Amino acid sequence: MTKVQKISKNITPFAGVYFANDEFINSRLGELIDNQLGERSSTKGYSYSNLFRNFFNLTLSGGECVEDIQQHFRPTLEQIPGNEVASADTLLRCFTELATENTQVVSSNGKTYQFNINEKLNDLNVKSLILTKQLKKGEFCDFDYDNQIIAHEKWDAKKTYKMNTGYFGGAATIGNMIVYYENRDGNANVKLAQAETLKRAYKVLNDNGIKVNNSRMDAGSYSKEIIETVAANSQHFYIRANRSDAMTEQISQITDWQTVEINYKIYQVASIPFTQFFADKNYRLVVAREKTGDPQLDLFEGEKFKYRSILTDNHEQTETEVIVYYNQRGSSEKIFDIQNNDFGWGHLPTSNMNSNTTYLIIMAMCKNFFNYLIQKVSQVFGDILPTSRLKRFIFRFVCVPGRYVYRGRQWVLQLYTTRPYERVFV
Repeated sequence: MTKVQKISKNITPFAGVYFANDEFINSRLGELIDNQLGERSSTKGYSYSNLFRNFFNLTLSGGECVEDIQQHFRPTLEQIPGNEVASADTLLRCFTELATENTQVVSSNGKTYQFNINEKLNDLNVKSLILTKQLKKGEFCDFDYDNQIIAHEKWDAKKTYKMNTGYFGGAATIGNMIVYYENRDGNANVKLAQAETLKRAYKVLNDNGIKVNNSRMDAGSYSKEIIETVAANSQHFYIRANRSDAMTEQISQITDWQTVEINYKIYQVASIPFTQFFADKNYRLVVAREKTGDPQLDLFEGEKFKYRSILTDNHEQTETEVIVYYNQRGSSEKIFDIQNNDFGWGHLPTSNMNSNTTYLIIMAMCKNFFNYLIQKVSQVFGDILPTSRLKRFIFRFVCVPGRYVYRGRQWVLQLYTTRPYERVFV
């Protein structure tokens, strides 16, 4: 039998989180949060920056829900000199304090849906990205927008088109960063008031000096009003087009198909003028078709094809360049998988849309701060990449035994490792 010796000293297996806590402070993100959100009305003594920092530290340590801070991580976080660790109840109250009232949106057929718009937190999120230099004022960025089902069974959940229940919020992204989030009922049509949502997303970027070069969206954004909004706020746009009888007839008249190879698959591509919504606009429809392999021949075309169309106002790119660029938006859709599985979107903490929206935006900020943190860590730790997921970061950076000791009138962090932690945040 192995002999066991117990040591009562305050040693934590998650000492790597101390570096994340220090970087949060050194980046001056806490100052920005308090300046933007003001003082809390509570007399408990926890500022918003304190609560945000607690929650970021919890998430970067592997906590999956608010209650984990009391059950698992409070002893670790309380070892940080000067750090005040709030209870789970206080963190939950923070979501309610920063929530905004839901907005009612009435559809064309008279049905009412609930939207939640939190402009203050979205503005704070963009400002935090500028502070950490992940976005730079005056630079042109590529903008993606998509709606994402967040499945849950809270009392305000509505049945979605996938026949589960939840919310159907919309998120704008730049690269691997969420820059705007707005929540809506799960049964709301994707096109409902989307133009207004996009106007708010573009506005918060423009107000902070961020300019949009290209905008990419799927067929859920294919409508006259949405296209007008996107075109007015972008240098160029790329939107997946829905088939219609008029478009099908126009495509059937194409005779000059060109054969190209894209991602090792053979397509036939062509461009035609787009006049469905805008007779006075010089828009272009890029059409790609692919043989389906169906042994049954089509009566009119001879062979069966699968068609895809992309609407754009860019006439300089070739059809292949338009298709390849549009297909890159698939990487932005990966953000939702990361948010759901790594950053808590799959574990909503409250039973109300407005406070859950607060939580979702804070978790988007947490992911953005993680991007900033891991970029620095990856420059020193060869086994951690800028694209590494949270689990790898926790195993290879956060999980290190250590403790704080007071020596020579200063706090010293003792780590039980030979890995180069001291070189990360110099």
